Amino acid sequence: AQQPPDSCQTLCDCLEAAKTVKCVDGNLTAVPPDLPPYVRNLFITGNRLARLPAGAFPAQRLPDLSALNLSGNHLRAVEAGALAALPALRQLDLSGNPLVSLSPLAFGESGSPLEELALRGALRDHGVLLSLATLLQSGALRNLSRLELADNGLLLLPAGMFTALPALRQLDLSNNSLVGLRNVSFQGLGQLQSLDLSDNSLGVLRNGTLAQFRSLPALRRIGLGHNAWVCDCAIEDLVAWLKESDQVEGKEALTCAYPDKMLGKALLKINSSDLNCSVPVDLPSQLQTSYVFLGIVLALIGAIFLLVLYLNRKGIKKWMHNIRDACRDHMEGYHYRYEINADPRLTNLSSNSDV
Repeated sequence: AQQPPDSCQTLCDCLEAAKTVKCVDGNLTAVPPDLPPYVRNLFITGNRLARLPAGAFPAQRLPDLSALNLSGNHLRAVEAGALAALPALRQLDLSGNPLVSLSPLAFGESGSPLEELALRGALRDHGVLLSLATLLQSGALRNLSRLELADNGLLLLPAGMFTALPALRQLDLSNNSLVGLRNVSFQGLGQLQSLDLSDNSLGVLRNGTLAQFRSLPALRRIGLGHNAWVCDCAIEDLVAWLKESDQVEGKEALTCAYPDKMLGKALLKINSSDLNCSVPVDLPSQLQTSYVFLGIVLALIGAIFLLVLYLNRKGIKKWMHNIRDACRDHMEGYHYRYEINADPRLTNLSSNSDV
């Protein structure tokens, strides 16, 4: 039976004609148990729902609930089965909640008809990001067409995070701290139309990523603005792709952030002559080259020394003989004096002769 009007009005703003219920800024700590069954749009925002337990929404009591906004509720945990009993759910907004736990079974074991999921600013905890990846990869949200992951400070994305989202049309990764997309696969997103990567820390897009972009037939809007593009030799492939592609919105405004000499230069205006693309030599090879050069120098000095010795061999031989003779004469003198001092007769004779 339909609930009496007053039971809804006490905690929320219930608008039956619009099939909407708003429970806003009411310090609620749990989902009201007596929500009217006519509700299609439910706003429970700005409250203090620390957790969303299993059965938070009465089973089969909200058959028409299509849009659920739970943003800004201080939610920390969404437990298994918390959103399982909503057969018509198409839009869910969990933005602005400091989630630390998101169960991969939050939508139950049979999955959900959900089409739009917003998690703006709700994935600051790395463990929650991994749980979300597990949830998405499980196939529980195969009908998802829009996924919003902006404002989460994300550095890297779990590998294969989007592989089980064949219906995805819009993916928002803006305003994060993404430094690369090497382990991110967009394969299988044949319906993807819009990809927002603006306001991140991307320095370059590699050939593998560019090839994926080329292979997605529906992808017509890619946002790349406000990234930290590094304009060295590694950016040549990206520049070539930008010049030929019509997928990037506002590509004329993309500029270099590094190095200093390229700061502010438009990516579309970069030519090979602007980049010092000689084959880079890393430090170990530089040291190896230095050691080889030092060995050559020492070998050359040794060869010159031996050559000088060879050219002066006669003089050196004579010099050696002279030294030997001098040493021999010197030693004979010491030997003679020793014999005189050792023989008393010779000592007396020497003394008498002096007298």
